Amino acid sequence: MRMRLTLKDPESGCVVLPVDYNRLVQAAIYRNISRELADFLHDKGFLFGKRQFKMFTFSRLEGHCKLDKDNKRFIYKGDITLHVSSPIEKFVEDLTNTIVTKGFIVLGRRTLKVAELAFPAKPAMKNGKIKIHMLSPLTVYSTLMTPDGKKKTYYFSPYEKEFSVLINSNIKKKHFLLSSKNIKSDIVVKPLRVKEVVVMYKGTLVKGWMGRFSLAGPRALITTAYEAGLGAKNSQGLGMFEVV
Repeated sequence: MRMRLTLKDPESGCVVLPVDYNRLVQAAIYRNISRELADFLHDKGFLFGKRQFKMFTFSRLEGHCKLDKDNKRFIYKGDITLHVSSPIEKFVEDLTNTIVTKGFIVLGRRTLKVAELAFPAKPAMKNGKIKIHMLSPLTVYSTLMTPDGKKKTYYFSPYEKEFSVLINSNIKKKHFLLSSKNIKSDIVVKPLRVKEVVVMYKGTLVKGWMGRFSLAGPRALITTAYEAGLGAKNSQGLGMFEVV
């Protein structure tokens, strides 16, 4: 299930945020769900072997925005839209109740009024092929060892075969954790019109891809990706998409 928040500064109508605002949105989400659930997701999450899955994702902030390169910040004027999604009912329930009660959320030092809270209808998820538009960058990576024994993160391009293979494996793990069901059929991801982008998260550079992709495969896996996020680092604000 997902929600759409319309946020605004009730005083100036202008919101200034650092370019690495993903960490602020993530922190706001954790603050607005129950302490028990926040601690579970932050400290442990859903485990598949050594992999941890938080099972939520969120979009980029959408609105009239200007980049201030010199000061490494975004300047938003007017309303800001934020999408949040999770297949965990308790997560959505907690977030909704808290936001409705407070009427605002805090991003860093900015207190923003929640002007609207909506729940978009879930699109039809048919078996076969759909086209998607990324609301936040899609990232796929592996941690490799260099010849001198150091760890290195390698981010895959959508034009490398490993990109779709790793996404498929990732979705199947999430689906198993949520349903205890293994699905043999695969998801195939192909780029349609994409561009590489860079996201900063707590001082770490993350490479991802915005734009449009096609997804082909079982409805159950596509639905899992729609709710929990596609690819890696979903809880850091990556891998959220809409169906077009």
